[in-house]
Amino acid sequence: MNELLESLYSQPGRDHEVSLLDHLRMRQAKPLRLAVMGCTGSIGKSTIDIVRANPDRLRVVALAAGSNEAELMKMARDLGVTRTALAKSTTSMPSGVGALRALAAEEDVDIVVNAVVGAAGLEVTLGALDGGNDIALANKESLVMAGELVMRRAAERKVAIRPIDSEHSSLVSCMRGRTGREIRRVYLTASGGPFRGRAKGTFDNVTVEEALNHPTWSMGPKITIDSATLMNKGLEIIEAHFLFELPASKIEVIVHPQSIIHAMVQHSDGSVVAELAPPDMRLPIQRALLPGGNFQSPLDLTRLGALTFEQPDHAAFPLILVACEALARGGTAPAVVNAANEIAVGAFLEKKISFGAISGIIQRTIAAHTPHPVETEADVYDADAWARKEAGSLIAG
Repeated sequence: MNELLESLYSQPGRDHEVSLLDHLRMRQAKPLRLAVMGCTGSIGKSTIDIVRANPDRLRVVALAAGSNEAELMKMARDLGVTRTALAKSTTSMPSGVGALRALAAEEDVDIVVNAVVGAAGLEVTLGALDGGNDIALANKESLVMAGELVMRRAAERKVAIRPIDSEHSSLVSCMRGRTGREIRRVYLTASGGPFRGRAKGTFDNVTVEEALNHPTWSMGPKITIDSATLMNKGLEIIEAHFLFELPASKIEVIVHPQSIIHAMVQHSDGSVVAELAPPDMRLPIQRALLPGGNFQSPLDLTRLGALTFEQPDHAAFPLILVACEALARGGTAPAVVNAANEIAVGAFLEKKISFGAISGIIQRTIAAHTPHPVETEADVYDADAWARKEAGSLIAG
């Protein structure tokens, strides 16, 4: 466990044996080179904020986006970046997920910031592994779809995977110096989303606008809907399982509406260590890229008021348990849940299905799947394609 936690924040670049202090000294005259993938989204833009606050220590050398070519090119001009790629097909620059993978594998990159949304982000993670480049990971789907494969390759190639999710970033701090035997359980906190307290069976008339009105965080549409259904917490359980080598039985979700405590660790003696921070993604991004960077967001404890906690309502929000079941079944099951979720969320955003139908589509898709082991990339992508087709058929009726 301690070796794993050290690897999560081992030094950027390919020299993993030096101490953090030695590393920072060596890098003072040579900024870390970043490839920011998903640069036009909220995580990507926050990453650029961190770069601009640390111009002598961080430099962007490559940028990739989904489909917003105009914003990508403006960002490239502002940062002096010449290597770009788009996930959406275009004739003006390298495009498609293969182009994103190739960009992430470039040899003059120290850290790949993977902020791509959805399954496409797995190609970015695999590309970084191809090139032996460290990964600052905001794309949880990489580990949900192919956790065993990704972590095995990362170990083989001595690539550090540093989580950008606020919950997993906080877990790194809370768990540091503690062995698996000392940990009774870990808690991932959830705001509860816009429908916290709403009863089962009352979701069919929810509008897209209501579901996108998150009470705490500002995120992209897909992640915001995942927060509204609480599927994001199910995916984060799977992610934590692979990052920290913890059994699902030791990972618990607890609703914390204030979003000040991001994660907690309960020791074997019952005591709990928690990390408190404002709901600002620039903090975990800076921690992943550059511990001790210039951006600060101090927490005023005297102004917090009450911090409250409650159990998730699994009857109203069943997808946490659906994700846990997929993890327990193993193999391709998590990839299937992820793909079905992406199809169902997309259909809701396009107003083809109701909000209440999302969980049913996912449950019916995973129920129809027989998991098999993940040994190759093809195993993952075959399961992903099958699940998308199955979920699409269920939506079409």
